[in-house]
Amino acid sequence: MKQFSDIDIQEASDEILIQHFKDGNKEAFETLYHRHISNVYKRVRYVIPEAEVEDVTQEIFIAVTKSLSSFRGDSQFGTWLRTLTNHKVAEFYRKRSRKQEPLLAPLSDAYGKTEGSTSQMMEERIYIQKALSQLPDNYREVLLLRFAEDLQFNEIAELMNQNMEATKSLFRRAVAALRNQLDK
Repeated sequence: MKQFSDIDIQEASDEILIQHFKDGNKEAFETLYHRHISNVYKRVRYVIPEAEVEDVTQEIFIAVTKSLSSFRGDSQFGTWLRTLTNHKVAEFYRKRSRKQEPLLAPLSDAYGKTEGSTSQMMEERIYIQKALSQLPDNYREVLLLRFAEDLQFNEIAELMNQNMEATKSLFRRAVAALRNQLDK
C-alpha cells in the first residue's frame, strides 16, 4: 500500500481516499471525515432537533465506516453520503415516532436554552424545522443543498440531474412553499 504524504492525502479525490480506506489506510477515512463533516452536520442541524444533532451526525459517520467497503462508485461520494444522511434522518424520525415522542421540541423548550444561541434563535430554528418537514422531498432537498451545504445553482443542477433553469425554478417554488409554511 502506497503511503501518502500529508499534502497528497489532503489533495486526493474522495474516490482515491475511499480506495485507500478499503486497503486499510485509516488516515484516508479521517481525511474524508474532515472533508465532509461540516456539510453533514449543517444538513442534519436543519432537520433534527438541536439536542440530537451531534448524535445523529455521529451515527451517520459510523454507518459510513460500516458501508464504505461496499461503495462501488456508481455515484459521487458526496451524493452517496447525502443519501445515507437522508436515510439516517428518516430512521431517526421513525424511531422517535415508535416511541410516541413529538417530532420537534415544543417552542417552550426553546426558552432558557442559550448555549451558543438566543432563545429567539432556537424558536426560529424550530419553526424552520417544522416548516421544512412539511415540504415535498424535492423542495426540501433543493433548499438544504443551497442553504445547509451552500452549493451554487450549477452544482445543485448537476446533483439533481436538471438544467440550471429547472433548478432555479424548483428553488423559487421551494422558497415560496417554505414561506407559505412559515406564515401558517
